[in-house]
Amino acid sequence: MKAIQVFSVLCIFGTALFGCAEQESNSKPNVVFILTDDQGYGDLGCNGNEWIQTPNIDSLYNESVSFSDYHVGTTCAPSRGGLMTGKFSNNVGVWHTIMGREILNEGEATMAEFFKDNAYRTSMFGKWHLGDNYPFRPQDRGFDESVIHKGGGVGQQPDYWNNDYFSDTYFRNGVAEKFDGYCTDVWFSEAQKFIEKSKDEPFFCYIALNAPHSPYNVPSKYSDLYEGQENIPNPEFYGMITNIDENVGKLRAFLAEKGLAENTIFIYMSDNGTAAGVSFDKNGDVKKGFNAGMRGTKGSEYEGGHRVPFIMHWPNGNLAQRKDINTLTSYVDFFPTLADLCGLATPSTKLDGISLKNVIYNNENPDRVLVVDTQREDDLIKWKQPSIMKDKWRMIGGNELYNIKSDPGQRDNLAEQHPALMDSLKAAYEIWWKGTEAAAAQMTYIPVGNDIPELVQLNSHDLHTAVGHPTWNQNQVRSGSGAMGYWPIEVKNDGKYEVELCRWPKESGLGLRDAAPVGDEIPGKNQYKEGEQWLINGAELVIDENTHVLAAPKMGERAVFTLDLKKGKQIMKASFKVDSGDKRQVFYAYVKPLAQ
Repeated sequence: MKAIQVFSVLCIFGTALFGCAEQESNSKPNVVFILTDDQGYGDLGCNGNEWIQTPNIDSLYNESVSFSDYHVGTTCAPSRGGLMTGKFSNNVGVWHTIMGREILNEGEATMAEFFKDNAYRTSMFGKWHLGDNYPFRPQDRGFDESVIHKGGGVGQQPDYWNNDYFSDTYFRNGVAEKFDGYCTDVWFSEAQKFIEKSKDEPFFCYIALNAPHSPYNVPSKYSDLYEGQENIPNPEFYGMITNIDENVGKLRAFLAEKGLAENTIFIYMSDNGTAAGVSFDKNGDVKKGFNAGMRGTKGSEYEGGHRVPFIMHWPNGNLAQRKDINTLTSYVDFFPTLADLCGLATPSTKLDGISLKNVIYNNENPDRVLVVDTQREDDLIKWKQPSIMKDKWRMIGGNELYNIKSDPGQRDNLAEQHPALMDSLKAAYEIWWKGTEAAAAQMTYIPVGNDIPELVQLNSHDLHTAVGHPTWNQNQVRSGSGAMGYWPIEVKNDGKYEVELCRWPKESGLGLRDAAPVGDEIPGKNQYKEGEQWLINGAELVIDENTHVLAAPKMGERAVFTLDLKKGKQIMKASFKVDSGDKRQVFYAYVKPLAQ
């Protein structure tokens, strides 16, 4: 782990506020950070949803400070990139959820590294989504312990084959391990084990859930709560949230039982707008569900795409009574705020966010402009779906302007009535974009070579594609769909290498020309259909514009290339040739150096 340079140690708060230096426990506060996946602001009872059952989170809300104008990225990985670094996601290489643009740039200091360098035990459980290869994994970025699935969700292409939310195989510090139980229950259970063994020293515990993200698999006892109700858009989605709520209640009880609740900063947040908690009619009016009056859902530049719940509870910090904060705030503020609250050394690198300490305790209202955009492209595109936010104003793109206080549904475009404000917000966007342009020129290369600690698995999830999207989940692997593309790799040492191209991942046990059997039944569905057989009769590998061809591998044989590679950054392409004459993208490639 790269050490983080520091320039000061601050005791941030005096005893008049909450006695940072004079806490009864005489210790730094612990941090438990729960981040849900695709749960919108309106997917909680405490935020006005009368149909969803979230009693434990509602209780937490009534005993906490809650930010009601808090904004993250519009999709999963961008929010995580900003939360981990305190920088806008575009500035750290994370502006998509696939195509290698979800990998956090090497060299960026993470919050976990920061806490670890300040004598905290660090852990994360669940969804990382910032890179599956060394040196981008959580164990490479400051986490002492991690148990995760791969990719952007359970069952996505890089994840362990046939994972379906129930009794899956996850990765403990990079090593595959079988777990019993439902995924959300596993993440919380592992978190409790970590807290139990770390309770005598300060800890940072990051529980990053893959729920309630699709494919909406959940034990039926939770979805049954919502079946047959006409106002519920998706019973499984709501059921997943109720399961999360149950786990939140159990974890809070556990912290109280262990005497840790008073000195633990307990945070509940989501990563973007709702994915399935609301449906709209053709006029844009809510047909089912609840979106707190907002326009847009996950992926949208409108308010419903990026305004999310942020609840913080900390008895020793005088944050154990309900307080609603309406100040415009952002995901880039999260890292510096935790640094401030914990009274720790602060990083010397410049962050895009600010500490919200004075917002919380002194009701300050910083005058600032914040930007969120939706890229979902291989390369950044200027003016692609931005929301430029200042106080009550939202400029969408460069030609829409809304007063979010009087018009939360963003229907009355006031751009023509406020030309000076439009010009001001456009100028602010131009300044913001200059910081993004430098990041846009960078490419993340996946290292391979003699100093890499294990066999490198390259996944189609991370392919850069010129047209269309790569194969990103296991049902697409089974159907054989997805665009052709390339992997940027960095060969660390000159030498002889073995590159194996696979139709299926190694752990599946399937051969090159096998069909994949139907997956296991799970509550309410069968997640995986039968996988299509490819009649493979050749393979092609292109590295650094050098083409290598393997002719006619037989049934069950491996498609293996042995070749000399030169040290340096290179582009790798791989494809199969099938009996029909077509070329097909390789979904899994394995690279290892051979003994010299």
